[in-house]
Amino acid sequence: MQLAALRSIYEAEPPFATVYLQASDPSAEAEHELSLRWQALRDELADAGAHDQTLAALDTAVTSDPVAVHTEGRVLVANRSGLLLNEACDATGSAGDRAVFGEPAQLGDYIRERARSVHALVVLVDQERATLQRRVFTSSETLETGPETRVEGSATETVNKPREGGEHHRRMQQRADEAAALNIRDITEEVRKAADRWRPDVVVVAGEVQGRKRLLGELPTDLAQRAHELEAGGGIPNDSADDGAIAAVEEELSSLGRRLTIERAKEVTERFGDAKANGRAVEGAEDIRRAAQLGAVETLLLRYTARAEDEDELLRAAAEVDASVALVGADVADHAAAILRYEAPVDQMETQAAA
Repeated sequence: MQLAALRSIYEAEPPFATVYLQASDPSAEAEHELSLRWQALRDELADAGAHDQTLAALDTAVTSDPVAVHTEGRVLVANRSGLLLNEACDATGSAGDRAVFGEPAQLGDYIRERARSVHALVVLVDQERATLQRRVFTSSETLETGPETRVEGSATETVNKPREGGEHHRRMQQRADEAAALNIRDITEEVRKAADRWRPDVVVVAGEVQGRKRLLGELPTDLAQRAHELEAGGGIPNDSADDGAIAAVEEELSSLGRRLTIERAKEVTERFGDAKANGRAVEGAEDIRRAAQLGAVETLLLRYTARAEDEDELLRAAAEVDASVALVGADVADHAAAILRYEAPVDQMETQAAA
């Protein structure tokens, strides 16, 4: 995960109010329950000195779509100038709701959840239409399933080809091909727009064979490089799939989520091992801070479940030098490490400080 998107938050004027709201089961009383939960956190922030403008910005964020906030969870950051972050997030786990007022913004839990999950744009497609859905996976579960967006191609001709030969049928086949191509271009544009909004890690394409092959061939390069094809899903965009087809898609999605998250963790851990062997890695909060002062931090590494010493300060320092953040499986000092852009003389900095 690149920290550049969060740099403006770390560089905004402090102090910050950071709010985590835990996801809860859907309920007819969701709005009322959220109101009570938020009021308790709001009182904590007010007692800690949060400005009225900060609280007003958070009020608007919580109440604008209370059912979604209640069921999806949320991380919010605001200062006196207004709202700085509003993202679906269930990073509190068993700790429940939490609100912190101070400096820097407390984004460690949000970043850790984002780093250990795969955000996917799932496209179920045939040659006429598609359904788009946002999914968030970990190695063991689906954290979030967004609402479906249905896309209809604009072609007026049928995409079904006649089987007989002859010139007349060849022209009909050509028109069917042109209709399918137009529909897929329309669907591709909607996929591109959705990807711009959702910023997925991967695009997962499933559905009828010809439709998904056409779509994969039309995707822009940046999305094609992140695309994964599933073999299941025929009939879903047309609402003609049976329960077996739907179950097959879910099974393939779960398998893909496990594979992608495990591969990511393995890759990061191997990168750290290689960098450490070549003198381009450091461990522990103090050495990471020194490396960040030199602009040498390429990737800040955090443990999966353990908070690092001075974690939010380390994240701010890494964001200031346009570093990324990832999770590492190896035991590291202070639960934090960093892969460096180059071999940095952090030991000399320590010697100079001592002198």
